[in-house]
Amino acid sequence: MRANGERWRAPYATDPARTRGRLIPEEASPTRSDFQRDRDRIIHSTAFRRLKHKTQVFVHHEGDHYRTRLTHTLEVSQIGRALARALGLDEDLAEALALSHDLGHTCFGHTGEDALDACMAAHGGFDHNAQTLRIVTRLERRYAGFDGLNLAWETLEGLVKHNGPLLDADGRPTPRYADRGIPAAILEYDALNPLDLWSQAGPEAQAAALADDIAYAAHDLDDGLRAGLFEIPELREVPFLAELLDEIDRLHPDLEPSRQIHELARRVITRFVEDVIREGGRRIAALEPRSVADIRRAGDPVIAFSPEIAAADADIMRFLWRRMYRHPGVVAVRKKAEIIVNDLFARFTADPARMPEEWSAGLDGAGPARIARRVADYIAGMTDTYAVLAHRKLHDTTPDLHWALPSRGLPLAEP
Repeated sequence: MRANGERWRAPYATDPARTRGRLIPEEASPTRSDFQRDRDRIIHSTAFRRLKHKTQVFVHHEGDHYRTRLTHTLEVSQIGRALARALGLDEDLAEALALSHDLGHTCFGHTGEDALDACMAAHGGFDHNAQTLRIVTRLERRYAGFDGLNLAWETLEGLVKHNGPLLDADGRPTPRYADRGIPAAILEYDALNPLDLWSQAGPEAQAAALADDIAYAAHDLDDGLRAGLFEIPELREVPFLAELLDEIDRLHPDLEPSRQIHELARRVITRFVEDVIREGGRRIAALEPRSVADIRRAGDPVIAFSPEIAAADADIMRFLWRRMYRHPGVVAVRKKAEIIVNDLFARFTADPARMPEEWSAGLDGAGPARIARRVADYIAGMTDTYAVLAHRKLHDTTPDLHWALPSRGLPLAEP
């Protein structure tokens, strides 16, 4: 710690004292940095609270022990802070970015996003990163002086570039956006407050993005095992996991399955975090950045996995895709959730007055695109529970999202 209580930051870290500021100027806080204020505003936002009842993989009623968007977000935050601390970055900015990275996700996880994207195909589509930007710049309505949260430039930049730059050096969309183009919400805000869409994100945003990947890899394995979608011996088809399981067996022979699962998850996190710290340190040493601007101008991210761990992460995600995300039971529930989203979108676009007044206000005489975007904003903000209840109010029958987890699922310890 510095004498004034500030944490030490490396020269290439994002310094809150040198922020590019907020779109709407505000007086500085006497007790918090700009990034600490951003973190606090995110935590107190309505969108953050709703993450408690939004799907990660399993829908809300399948068990209190499975992860939701909120618990995933908190886990990402913890990992992001650990990476930032080890690499001399601004921990508060990394935490703010981790806490806000999933605010734009819909009810029912990626199924809800895919369904809304299809519904909005004629009106620019739906992208959860762009929706996060809409939430923090327009849709949150808490403050007297502005809509949104009026976050610092660096926080907005990190949110928009969660998956890296959006434009290449020639101003063309990067591969992720090559086919569909950059979402209109991002382009509209960038025209108002340019976010340098062509550059790498700051190092804290890169750390938060890696923390997201790490949390996914470790905790979806955990949830899938506890749900009985696959068993521990089946993980040995992933060489990286086989090595970890051998280590656990050697150190703790005959360990009960629930503890074995936890030991596996914690080792995945530890190996991945330590790898990012080593690889990030190596890339930083090679680049010799003197400021955060050097990080942004670099051709590649400086906070990254080594090739070996990147390959292990890809192997884990391929396993999870086959055995968890595409599991027949999970897919069946997702199809039912898709019906709910499609039905809600059709009903509300046909009759916007069926939405609450705060959402339907001002739509008299509005064109189809404006109505559709308002409906998408409304549905995207719903929790799983709210979406089901809304559907029941409007339709005679509502798909039942319950499904029986495989009988081989492991018993979960009581809290």
